[in-house]
Amino acid sequence: MTAVPSAQLSERAAAARTEAPLILDTAPPRTLDFRALFALWANLGVSLIGFTSAATVLGASGQELGFAAAVTAIVAGTVIGTAMLAVAALVGARTGAPAMAVLRGLFGTRLSYVPTVLNIVQCVGWGVYELTVVAWGAQTVSGTAGWRWLFVLLAGVLTTVLTIWPLGAIAVLRKYVAVAVGAAMVYFTVQFARQGFPDPGAGNWHGFLHATDAVIAVSVSFVPLAADYTRHARSSSKAFWATFSGYSVAQVWCYVLGVVALLQSGGDESRIFESFTGVAAGWAFLLVLVLRETDQSFANVYSTAMSVHNLWPRVDRRVLTGGIGVLVTVLALQIKEFTDSYYGFLGLIGSVFVPLFAVLAADYFLGAGRRGWNLEQDAPARWVMLLPWAVGFAVYQLLAPSAIGDWWTGLWADVQRAVHFTPQSWTSASLFSFLVAALATLAVTALERPGAVGRP
Repeated sequence: MTAVPSAQLSERAAAARTEAPLILDTAPPRTLDFRALFALWANLGVSLIGFTSAATVLGASGQELGFAAAVTAIVAGTVIGTAMLAVAALVGARTGAPAMAVLRGLFGTRLSYVPTVLNIVQCVGWGVYELTVVAWGAQTVSGTAGWRWLFVLLAGVLTTVLTIWPLGAIAVLRKYVAVAVGAAMVYFTVQFARQGFPDPGAGNWHGFLHATDAVIAVSVSFVPLAADYTRHARSSSKAFWATFSGYSVAQVWCYVLGVVALLQSGGDESRIFESFTGVAAGWAFLLVLVLRETDQSFANVYSTAMSVHNLWPRVDRRVLTGGIGVLVTVLALQIKEFTDSYYGFLGLIGSVFVPLFAVLAADYFLGAGRRGWNLEQDAPARWVMLLPWAVGFAVYQLLAPSAIGDWWTGLWADVQRAVHFTPQSWTSASLFSFLVAALATLAVTALERPGAVGRP
């Protein structure tokens, strides 16, 4: 066996230290600066799903928001949701722990498994959805209704490879992908502006808060993922501002462009990408956006692995990401379309995380977190913290029941009648559930024995 020079071994060891740890209990390298984190969140803020989700902002045909109202809802929802995301990013940078491991301090290790499992389900679901959207975009660019299996398979392979070397993938995003995406977005913005668009809902602001809630939900969907990446940040302040600025600018731009494309396609969500391919050389720039959509599936697959690490901290990260990448790809090959119930289920899982974040933020900054959370494997259970989370979730569903089936919406309709409550246009589910959960957290922390949750 040929001996390896010591200098080469040192280089390999240094390279290993610049990548994400293979097991949970290894200290993460602090290699991500402001530019790297800004590029990461800017890329995650632009997505094909963001373009198509513009329909949730604009509203149904004949009831569309005015363009000014839609843009205002996009800006307001993005700023509110991304502020939550940035705070979660800050907590990750301060603790150096992945997102679900951070919840050990909030709930205790055993109870943190509850949100961990929910996040695994959410991330796998969104990962499948992302691969499906990539295939849809690739079919649009290639002008074919076939070869879906090939596009899903290629996207799944690329996604899995990126998760094996996550910090290396983020470096590529910063150096190359962000520039290409920026160029494509500028090109489409100019082309769409030249063509103009109708404004069928001009002057209509009815449904403004519902649209704002929809935008908040998209931003907040990344809250249970944020710390998985910002644990590698060089400073907590850079993590906060890079996350807030990068994601805010990108999501506002993406959604506004999506609204314009939707208006140009006559409000038909299924034809929205025709607005992109309908401009000169649009297929080439859309191809750029299709290829980089894999950073969305990368984030979901990698964060699924980080969540599983909270359950089994000693399993090699590469084994986890490889297995999850295969699982998501196989599921995406089987699921060819998504029903309203599927969207409603993802919405239900997402509604879990607005009040959960409120509980986390209130306890970390104003409660037990000030004394120092215990993030070790033996962190004691904090059963009382389940109460404000459950109350916040109930408030969210009372105001906006998730459409996962008639039985679920009927259940909450019965509750509304029982308490003589009818949701109004000003009752924002995201904001009210956040506020109630935060206030409830501050109230219940007084019931805990001082020092019971701090580090030993």
